[in-house]
Amino acid sequence: MGIHGLMSYVGEHNEFFLDLKLRNTKVIIDGNNLYHRLYFDSNLDIRRGGDYDSFTDITHKFFETLTVCSIQAYVVLDGGCDASDKKLTTLKERAQEKIRSAHSLSRGGGGCVLPLLIREVFKQILTQLQVPFVQSFSEADRDIVSFANHLNGLVLTLDSDFCIFDLRAGYCPLNYFQWRNLCTHKDSQDCYIPARCFSLERFCNHFSNMNKTLLPLFAVMSGNDYINLPAMEMFFSKVCLPVGSSRQRGRKHVRIQGLLNWLSRFSDPTEAIENVLKYLPKHEEEQTRHFLCSSMAEYEPSKINVEDFFQNGVYDSEEAKDLELPQWIIVALAKGLLAPFVSDALVLRRTFLHAQVENMQRPSAHSTALPLRQVIYRLLLNISQCSLSTSLNKPPVSSIFHEFDRSQLSLKKSFVQAAALPGNVCNDQYSLVMLNEVALADRLTLLLEALSVTGSILEPIPRLLWLPVAVTCYWAQHSEPKVKLHHMKALLLGFVYGELHSVLHNPDPEIPAAEVNTIVYNQFLNWKQKKLQKEVLDLDTAHVFCQWQCCLQVGLYLNQLLSSPLPEPDLTRLYNGTLVHRLCRELKSTSTPENILSASPKMYQLYCNMVHIVKDSIPPNFFQKKKSKKRKNQALAKKEGATVEALPLCSVNNRFAAFMVED
Repeated sequence: MGIHGLMSYVGEHNEFFLDLKLRNTKVIIDGNNLYHRLYFDSNLDIRRGGDYDSFTDITHKFFETLTVCSIQAYVVLDGGCDASDKKLTTLKERAQEKIRSAHSLSRGGGGCVLPLLIREVFKQILTQLQVPFVQSFSEADRDIVSFANHLNGLVLTLDSDFCIFDLRAGYCPLNYFQWRNLCTHKDSQDCYIPARCFSLERFCNHFSNMNKTLLPLFAVMSGNDYINLPAMEMFFSKVCLPVGSSRQRGRKHVRIQGLLNWLSRFSDPTEAIENVLKYLPKHEEEQTRHFLCSSMAEYEPSKINVEDFFQNGVYDSEEAKDLELPQWIIVALAKGLLAPFVSDALVLRRTFLHAQVENMQRPSAHSTALPLRQVIYRLLLNISQCSLSTSLNKPPVSSIFHEFDRSQLSLKKSFVQAAALPGNVCNDQYSLVMLNEVALADRLTLLLEALSVTGSILEPIPRLLWLPVAVTCYWAQHSEPKVKLHHMKALLLGFVYGELHSVLHNPDPEIPAAEVNTIVYNQFLNWKQKKLQKEVLDLDTAHVFCQWQCCLQVGLYLNQLLSSPLPEPDLTRLYNGTLVHRLCRELKSTSTPENILSASPKMYQLYCNMVHIVKDSIPPNFFQKKKSKKRKNQALAKKEGATVEALPLCSVNNRFAAFMVED
């Protein structure tokens, strides 16, 4: 949620906070707030699709710092929207703002747009570090409050609503949690993190010892992401709010202080509400009373026993049960094995596709992955047609889903038809209720057919790379503008960079010449560290790689919905926007990035295999250049051919030799 202006208001009052030296305690972390904060505060790439490896390193440091201070962290992530979809207006406003930010960034301006896969990367990091986390069925705030009060743990977030919730151990705004400034006690040498905790008692005492049960009413009257009651504007236009000796700047802060002073006169919410209604027309009183009371319930802790989830894997969501969702879906959502995209499509038949920094004059990059999303929608229909429509007392639903996506610089709602499942599969075989029990081979076949590849073509590469390489084949076939050879090579070289990192940081005794791998890895690192910020963004290149991320995202979602017939790739090292864009520039004029792999035969073989797979999935002349450039092509081919002959594992007799030159 979030109360407009409240966080900046309390930030100007030092007397509302307690100074803490945090160690040997429990903290409950708002996961969505944390990954936003870590990414945007770390000066990471936001124009070229994201530097997920750098984000991974920073997130590792964050949780390692907590461990050093004996702080046990629990992370709670937001889920999808609730069935009432009451936040739709706010979601549309935020989506439109992200489109404006993405457009600004594409033209060299400012803005904040998270990389598309950041949430999936964050969940993988939590799993790797064994940090316990849960994904709420809808918004996480009330689950966080319930769990924090049960554990008597401090809440870490940057959501102003937590100034309203009654938390036993308090609320520490993330911007006051100085995890980068690790300190040591002089006597014990124990490490601690300096922090400032918001004190609800001090806050209420500041307003004539106001009853804290009045704060939810204050939040509702102020307006949050859900609530914008026209009757409240009438109230504010008529009432004289006692601002007092205010040092506040701006109309919003003056209203906050005045409303809190006014509410502090009353003993409880009931008395306050009756005094609010005096300023409204008689015919609006009952409706407004009901609205205020029902909205205040949003600030009560949830009844979900989150501790039971962490101990026993049980997540009892009344909302999910009322919708009669299959139990395996409820559990998979809670464990983060399914994305909120799936629950939104399943419950609301509506999804939002996140804006990226791309060529805004072209159709949205998400359009490339539309056929994959249509397969997901078809699988979800197999429950929507029966139990979901019955539980909501609605007639049987059609096969139409709604998508909100970018059209030029505007947010547009589209109507999307669920597609028939690919191949010769029977739709009835893939009922969502029993989808997790379908034979593994059948689920894998469905996934690969949706991606237009076969298992046999992928066999030369490690199974952990099957999904991203299959997605790359799909991307090469469907992208617009058309993928160019240097795009494909740069992307696959980025995969190799991730594999090199794994080899060097998780050494295998059977893989010799680690020092050679280090040399190759460091060369990639040098390319990555060449800053591109001052250079004009190649919009079509950015657009093509945005399309690839869209395809990978939906490929991941489909794989998850099918209970992962393929292992999830290590997203933390799979794609680095800065590196891939740099490699694109290098590959347009030289073969150096490919040639450097000759020092690492195993990695070079992997690269050649991946190039072969992608080329095998597309028409023979797919990368053929225009005839007007024939002479230039012949010269370049001759040059590259000479280079290829000199490379280990890539002589003219090697079946991979042809993959190193332009067709």
